[in-house]
Amino acid sequence: MAKRVRRIGSLKSELISKSREAALNAIRTYNDPHVTFKAESFIVLMVIAWTYLLHAYYRNQGIEYRYFSQKGKRRVFDKTKHGAFKYWELERCLNEKNNPIDKDASNNLRFLIGLRHEIEHQMTLSLDSYLSGRFQASAINYNDYLKELFGDGYGIDKQVAYSIQFLQLSEEQLSGLLPEATIPERLRSYITEFDGALSHEEYNSPRFSFRLLFKKKLVNRPGQADRVIEFIDPKSELAKAIDKEYWVKKEVEKPKYRATDVVTEIKEAGFLKFRIMPEHLKMWKQEDAKNPAKGYGIEIQGAWYWYQSWVDRCIELCKEAGDLYKLLQ
Repeated sequence: MAKRVRRIGSLKSELISKSREAALNAIRTYNDPHVTFKAESFIVLMVIAWTYLLHAYYRNQGIEYRYFSQKGKRRVFDKTKHGAFKYWELERCLNEKNNPIDKDASNNLRFLIGLRHEIEHQMTLSLDSYLSGRFQASAINYNDYLKELFGDGYGIDKQVAYSIQFLQLSEEQLSGLLPEATIPERLRSYITEFDGALSHEEYNSPRFSFRLLFKKKLVNRPGQADRVIEFIDPKSELAKAIDKEYWVKKEVEKPKYRATDVVTEIKEAGFLKFRIMPEHLKMWKQEDAKNPAKGYGIEIQGAWYWYQSWVDRCIELCKEAGDLYKLLQ
């Protein structure tokens, strides 16, 4: 019995070690200026890291994470052609009823899993910045759960610093339209469909996508803190002042709608058969509505937001379609 306990402990430690190494390699690769295949490499390595993390957790909990079929009282394990056990992939780990990962962090992982399937065998450089908030969230979530499930000593946060950036945001960049990312339509459709299925709270959760507001800080005198990023208490007077300045600026901007909000507006206008998929997706593609020149919306940190003008255009097109989007009595 003691030998079996030692064996379980040894395998758990091995799984955690492999998991941490995969995560550190994912972050190192993403931050490496010589690597152009960043997003794809990060996703593959982080999926491996999370998979090993959950395997270690299930092993620790005595939950079988190998595929098998029950033959009476006997378990018959599934094996490869060469006799190796078939272990659960990440998605199966997330579907387990005893899955320790919260819903928002799970949404982030399910998004990355689906994205990995969509981008197989093709290079898409724009994803590096287009979805950076979701990659950041996955890394933070991983470190949080690594420490929560196995102890603070396993955390990787002490080994990873912020990467140095050669990015200066000009006033024009902050106030103007962001350049259109060259994302293939197939990937855009996948992102739109996945995001559209989330609630407002799920979409805005930092567990799903980590978003930050940056404000340049000038040090007043020598000897003060000189960190690139400094976190402050959201209840502090400084945070309140920043929020006030930020929201005053945002109030003069146009109201923005996510796809789910657009559909809600159109249904309230009486077109109850109008949905995100396929009606809304088909409509904005036919209208080339994400062309910045048309002014129907804007891309912010990898997410697309629609203006009221697009809602009005959709309602106009629904009216032109007659009874196509109405529920007939």
